[in-house]
Amino acid sequence: MFDEQMGNCPALVVSPIDFNRKIGFAFVCPVSNTQRQNPFYVKIPDGEAVTGVIMVDQLRALDFRARKASFIGKCPEQLLQDVLRRIKPILF
Repeated sequence: MFDEQMGNCPALVVSPIDFNRKIGFAFVCPVSNTQRQNPFYVKIPDGEAVTGVIMVDQLRALDFRARKASFIGKCPEQLLQDVLRRIKPILF
């Protein structure tokens, strides 16, 4: 996960780190504290550094260097896999 310093908008990075470093962009799903009934929203478990829901349907490419994004921490592997499973039907 990372946090955009300007505006403090956390997001989950879903693209591989090698891709991100080589291209200078990362594919991310933003995080919101707005709770809605949406099958493409994944709740972040209690006790994590970031709270809210991951908005899988809002996947976007982000220039993390230009936005001066900072690393917050790693999300649980099970959470990442849940997000990736929900991305697949959007892209394919």
